[in-house]
Amino acid sequence: MANRVTIVDAMAGDRTIRRFRLRVRGVVQGVGFRPFAFALARKMGLSGFVLNDNAGVLIEVEGFGADAFARAVKTDAPPLSRIDTIEAHEIDTNGLTGFEIRESVGGKSATRIGADAATCRDCLDELFDPESRFFHYPFVNCTHCGPRLTITRRLPYDRAQTSMAGFVMCPACRADYENPLNRRFHAEPVACPACGPKLSHSVAEIAQAIRAGQIIALKGIGGFHLLCDAENENAIATLRRRKARDEKPFAVMLRDVAAAHRFAEITDAETALLESPAHPVVLAASQGNLPHGIAPGLTRVGVMLAYAPVHHLLLAALEEGSNVPVLVATSANPGGEPLVASNEDAHRRLSGIADLIVTHDRDIVVRADDSVMQIVAQAPAYLRRARGYVPEPVDLGSDGPSVIALGSDLKNTICVTRGREAYLSQHIGGLDNAEAIRFQRETVAHLCSILDVTPDYAACDLHPDFRSVRLAEGLDLPLIRVQHHVAHIAAVVAEHHLAGPVTGLALDGHGYGPGGTIWGGERIDLDGADWTHKGGLRPLPLAGGDKAAREPWRMGIGALYQAGREDLARALFASHPMAEKLISLFGLGMRVGLTSSMGRLFDAAAAIAGVRLVQHYEGQAAMEFEAMVTAPEVLADGYSLTGGQLDFMPLLIHLAENHVTVAESANLFHGTLIAGLAEWIAATRSPLDQGRVVLSGGCIMNRVLAEGLVNRLEAQGLTVFLPRAAPANDGGIALGQVAFARHVIEKHKLHSEEIETCA
Repeated sequence: MANRVTIVDAMAGDRTIRRFRLRVRGVVQGVGFRPFAFALARKMGLSGFVLNDNAGVLIEVEGFGADAFARAVKTDAPPLSRIDTIEAHEIDTNGLTGFEIRESVGGKSATRIGADAATCRDCLDELFDPESRFFHYPFVNCTHCGPRLTITRRLPYDRAQTSMAGFVMCPACRADYENPLNRRFHAEPVACPACGPKLSHSVAEIAQAIRAGQIIALKGIGGFHLLCDAENENAIATLRRRKARDEKPFAVMLRDVAAAHRFAEITDAETALLESPAHPVVLAASQGNLPHGIAPGLTRVGVMLAYAPVHHLLLAALEEGSNVPVLVATSANPGGEPLVASNEDAHRRLSGIADLIVTHDRDIVVRADDSVMQIVAQAPAYLRRARGYVPEPVDLGSDGPSVIALGSDLKNTICVTRGREAYLSQHIGGLDNAEAIRFQRETVAHLCSILDVTPDYAACDLHPDFRSVRLAEGLDLPLIRVQHHVAHIAAVVAEHHLAGPVTGLALDGHGYGPGGTIWGGERIDLDGADWTHKGGLRPLPLAGGDKAAREPWRMGIGALYQAGREDLARALFASHPMAEKLISLFGLGMRVGLTSSMGRLFDAAAAIAGVRLVQHYEGQAAMEFEAMVTAPEVLADGYSLTGGQLDFMPLLIHLAENHVTVAESANLFHGTLIAGLAEWIAATRSPLDQGRVVLSGGCIMNRVLAEGLVNRLEAQGLTVFLPRAAPANDGGIALGQVAFARHVIEKHKLHSEEIETCA
């Protein structure tokens, strides 16, 4: 979120003793702001005080040069702080001397807590310094690093409001905590071996188990990881079997970027992401020297640097001579269930997966998976937004009522607005089991509590059978139903503060369209609360319903049969035992649903090209198809555009008829797709959109597609906006729902209408 720093009542410098009251809003609690203000005031010879309260940080300063204090606060703030506004007003002097840090003041919260941050350089030095009392202590932290959101029950952010409340500080930690000149001053998680949390097993025991090829469940910052040696193929195979994760890629963890270069080709932009305080998983080009079982069929690998002290200790313990240890580090959860965060859940849910379960006695209040990111069109983009970034809000640009949105049933997140800010939750996941639904309800309660808001309205998807919709219906609030693909586009419009009409393209797996249609490749014009569907991809048969999303061969046969090329369907899929039966059913007039989904078009093309007939995880065929692209090519006459409908059937038939290699198919498919979509946008653009094009939906996570489209559209003189503040997939839907809902509310207020439901 871009800072919007304003200083009210600008202060002109002079040699008069003056007093100013400063209200600082943003991420200013738990980041060392009070000791920073204390040291700055002391340095400038000013008297006064600083304290935390429900609105952020309140400072009063008095003396010569007090007018310069606010400017220094703005320019020199602590590294983890995020200042939204500084309001400075001159008040009467009181003649008191000295500067103090006062007790926090409670009340209705208008501030926010920062995200969890990776171990800082100073703490790392202490972690490996035999002279430090924090030597080899796996919970070392300070105001510049460590857990924040994941240990916080409520605001203001004080130790008593966190899961550190039960740990009584020893005299040494108390001295650090109370010393305004120490970087641990009011670092709420501060602790040492004498008084703080402890691991259930030593780092040496964990390292020994890793070397023996065992699977470890290790409790960290936002939950448990499952760890194993990433160069041990047997250990990787065991982890896949026990976790029921056949081929979905694993992320790997290393000590630093220098170590990561051994396994991945990391760009400067990717390095900046890896080393940021969030330390997300970053997709980078693989060097090809990790076992096949890490990321089967893919050319990129998810790389993550150690971000908790215990990670650093474990990797150091595993290092021998010139050996650079690399660990598989994946979310600890049985297949399809949310992340395990409590000790009790770990023993109950992970005992069949892990050989060793390592816990500690600091509770995780808010579970949060690792964030996953990539660089797209020269800038970071989320695949999953969670630890390290949540709860940083998205600035909506204007105030409005509080809206809670319940998102989608896949890759679920929820979103709550407060004033001009939208707080998107951490990744929750698919709402297809009781644990996930419990996690969603837990997230709703905690986010509303920590923001101290009671929503005025709720927003949800149009789909009548979504579990998220049923939860929204049960909130007893005025409910605004938002069409799925409108929400995708509205999320991007909101984060970029685009006012007025835009041309939108939403490309994903599926979404509920009007009348129960199954959309997924849609051209939509959006202007506030008004939207117009300008067309979609040619619908393809969805043989088997949801099965078609797991079995691309069904999409391939359906597309070719629809084109009248039963002969090609038989020839290409002759080896599949069910192919002839499906073709026969089509011949008997079997009625199937139709979908305009871009995701299903990818599946059909991947099946026809021989990439994959059955998927073991969502998007596998499309991801493997993307990984085979070397240089996209455009097939002449590979698509047609009639009215608002874009048809890639000529491309599919070409791939089926010409027996090109899989790599050639990948190049032709991606290149032709990009050309067709760009022409579609040009042909259906509104003259009122000011040349602004918004791209969203899960398929925009395909980097070849996204960057190819951006390049083509910008060459046409258009300005392209991609999702940056939230994932392009359904993880960003809740943001779009709240943004669109607030436009609906405003429109209805202007027309004095009662809100019932809006599509």
